[in-house]
Amino acid sequence: MPFEEGIPVEQARNERELIFPDSSFIIPTMQTDSFHYSVAHGIARIQFARPDTLNSLTFKVYRDLTDLMYQLRFEDSVKVIIIEGNGRGFCSGGDVHEIIGELLKRDVKGLLEFTRMTGELVANMRMLEKPIIASINGIAAGAGAVIALASDFRIFAKEATIAFLFQKVGLTAADMGAVFLLPKVVGLARATELLMLGDKITAEEAYRMGLANKVVELAELEKESLALAERLASSATLALGLTKRLLNNEWNMDITAAIEQEATAQALMMQTRDHDEFHKAFAEKRKPQFQGR
Repeated sequence: MPFEEGIPVEQARNERELIFPDSSFIIPTMQTDSFHYSVAHGIARIQFARPDTLNSLTFKVYRDLTDLMYQLRFEDSVKVIIIEGNGRGFCSGGDVHEIIGELLKRDVKGLLEFTRMTGELVANMRMLEKPIIASINGIAAGAGAVIALASDFRIFAKEATIAFLFQKVGLTAADMGAVFLLPKVVGLARATELLMLGDKITAEEAYRMGLANKVVELAELEKESLALAERLASSATLALGLTKRLLNNEWNMDITAAIEQEATAQALMMQTRDHDEFHKAFAEKRKPQFQGR
């Protein structure tokens, strides 16, 4: 589904600051050299905009995507986010010329500013209490693989591959939270293999180890991603957000603390309009109309 041509992101930011100086309001459709962004029916779609380089990341793409993930916390019209590739790839990681070449000129302070910023992107994705779907059409490598990993759902086209190839370029795989996240998705043994060897794995291999939620034909990828997004957007989104928060919080808790946190959270959810709506809909034998309240 093609994106309509939208307002350039810099113009959108300037207009937002003039009209909504204290707001995180996001223009519903934006087009930038980093990505295309549009919202329809509660679903935000972010499509990388550098197909000629397999959607490699530049400093600007990192910054724009990091800022957007933060701003989406406050955008009530957005219930679900889809991140998708463009052309033959999902995201091939940092651009060799525009990032790697430039970073070789920096001192330690400058390098740390960059690595902290890339980590900020993943932190913003995980702290965003809305489901994020990675729709992976082709290669997801390096930082692109971590962006997919940091998403809540990953749908792969059969042709897609993923590779955490940091060690193949002489870097540690402990980057952008990969060493923290990957063992929790595929287990320590598999994560060790993927991070230390850096091999490219197929969509079917990713599915077998739990890294892919679903593998579909490339022609069906957009349809399947939107179907999942629509299902999530029509559900009790307040409950989804709290579930994501607790998934994050409980990774390092003991069982007693985790159960107590869940008891508190559930007691709060029992007071929501969505839970009341479920009860009314059940009694009236109809489908509930959740409002995220």
